[in-house]
Amino acid sequence: MSASVNIADLSALVDVASRAKPVHVICLGLSALDQVWRVDRPFAGGSEKIKAVEYGTLGGGMAANASVAVAKLGASVAFWGRAGNDAAGHEMKSAFTIEGVDVENFRLFADGRSSVSGIIVDSSGERQIVNFRGLYPEAADWLPLKTIARASSVLADPRWVEGAATLFREARAQGIATVLDGDMADAEVFERLLPLTDHAIFSEPALTAFAGSARDESLAALARFGCRVIAVTRGEGGVSWYENGALHRQAAYPVDVVDTTGAGDVFHGAYALAIGAGLDVRAAMAFSAGTAAMKCRHAGGRNGIPTINECLVFMRTKP
Repeated sequence: MSASVNIADLSALVDVASRAKPVHVICLGLSALDQVWRVDRPFAGGSEKIKAVEYGTLGGGMAANASVAVAKLGASVAFWGRAGNDAAGHEMKSAFTIEGVDVENFRLFADGRSSVSGIIVDSSGERQIVNFRGLYPEAADWLPLKTIARASSVLADPRWVEGAATLFREARAQGIATVLDGDMADAEVFERLLPLTDHAIFSEPALTAFAGSARDESLAALARFGCRVIAVTRGEGGVSWYENGALHRQAAYPVDVVDTTGAGDVFHGAYALAIGAGLDVRAAMAFSAGTAAMKCRHAGGRNGIPTINECLVFMRTKP
C-alpha cells in the first residue's frame, strides 16, 4: 500500500463493502456500444488491412463505465443518460441491468440514434477509438431532480452538457459532491461545468487542449474556476492534483497491462464512490488508482473491475 495511505484512511470503504454504510452514486452522461477488435499490431498509417485475433461487442461510454465500476465495487448506483430506441440502446440497457445499475432514467428516444464506438486494441494494451456520439434531444427537463437528495455523490462526463449542468447545479444546492470526468470537450463546455464542479479530473489530452499544457502548473491555473480539486490522470504516470493551494501526486500501481480501455472511466467511478463514502482526497486517489490498475489486467472496458475488498487486498500487496 502507498506509504501515504494507511488502513485507517480506507476504513469507510470496508463499511461500504459490508453494507454498513450505504453509498449511492448518480452517474450522468455517455453510454455507447463498443465494438472491440484485438490486433497483434497497430495500424502503421495509410490504407491497410489488419487481421483481428479477437472481436466482441461491449457496453461503453465514460459515465456508463463509471456507473458499472461503482456497481461492481459494491455500492448503489443509477445511470442517467440518453440513447436511441434501437438495437444498440436496448443492448446497453440490458447490460446495465445485468450489472446491477439502476436504469430508470436511461431514456431511449424513439427518434434518437444510439452512440456506437469502434475500438482497436493492440498487443501492448493501447487502443484507438472511433465514436459516433449519437443523436438525441439536449433538454434535461425530464430528469428527476428530487431524487438527487439521496445521492452520496454525483458524477458526469462532458458529453451531455445540459444534463450535467442540471445535475451539478441541484447537487451543489443540496451540498452533494460533484465529480467531473474531464475528457475531451470544447472549451465552452468546461467553462460552463467547472464552476459547478467540486472535483474535476482531466485526462492528459483534455487538459492539454483546454489549458494549453498537461503539466502540473496547469492544474493550479484552473483553480480560478473554484473547484475544490483539479486533477489529471497520467496512466502509468499516476495522477496529479491541486488542492488547498498545493500540488499532490499518487503513483500508479504497477501491473501487467492487458488493456487500458475504460481505465480512466473506472478511476472516475471509484473516485466518486470514495468521495461519497467520506474519504479524504488522498485516500480516494489511492483507491481509484488501485481499482483502475486492476481493471487494466483484463481485456475489455468493464472486465476485471474488482470489488472493494479485492481492491483493498491488492493495494496491501503493493509498495
